[in-house]
Amino acid sequence: MKATERLLEATKEIWASYNRHPFVRGLADGTLDRDKFRFYMIQDYLYLEDYAKTFAVGVAKATSLRTANLFAKYIAVMNGELNVHTGYMAKLGVTREEIERTPRALDNLSYTSYMLRIAYEGGEAQIMAAILACAYSYEVIAKTILKEDPSATEDNYYADWIKGYASERYANENRILLEEMDVLAEGSTEQEMRHLVDIFVACSRYELAFWEMGWNKSL
Repeated sequence: MKATERLLEATKEIWASYNRHPFVRGLADGTLDRDKFRFYMIQDYLYLEDYAKTFAVGVAKATSLRTANLFAKYIAVMNGELNVHTGYMAKLGVTREEIERTPRALDNLSYTSYMLRIAYEGGEAQIMAAILACAYSYEVIAKTILKEDPSATEDNYYADWIKGYASERYANENRILLEEMDVLAEGSTEQEMRHLVDIFVACSRYELAFWEMGWNKSL
């Protein structure tokens, strides 16, 4: 069993629960309260700031130029994600000043603190395990939405969100991360592999907590 297969097998019940969550169901059918989505988007922005820092630590920890370049690429990608003048941030009227005034929600702070701790204490394989749950779960969620209801992007305020994460471009980026996870985990001892599983499970649980945080608008 490849490392990625083992990680996904260990978290299949958690991942199955994502699409049952009321926040995600609201994205799927367009009924999600926009105030909840706005709260989520601001917290996601704050999350991505530290997500990018996790990749930056990965650049320093990488033992090959290939892996260092891969981690560095995603720091650059974050620059587009963190542009408040495009996409939903612009539609929702979110400003950089508002973001700077907004505290990180406790679940958000706990998640990013955990990722950064893994990054500082671990190596490139551990860092990849920590960032993979976020990157890949969004693709799985969006594709599951469309599988369950192919019309989910019709007359839906959240259509661009769904289409973006279900796109082939986004899937191609994730294929690179998944393949790299398998490469980095090659030769791991059973104890090391269990540690990678533990990291991936923890981050998958944090992903579920993030949806719950957005639903409850809980700081």
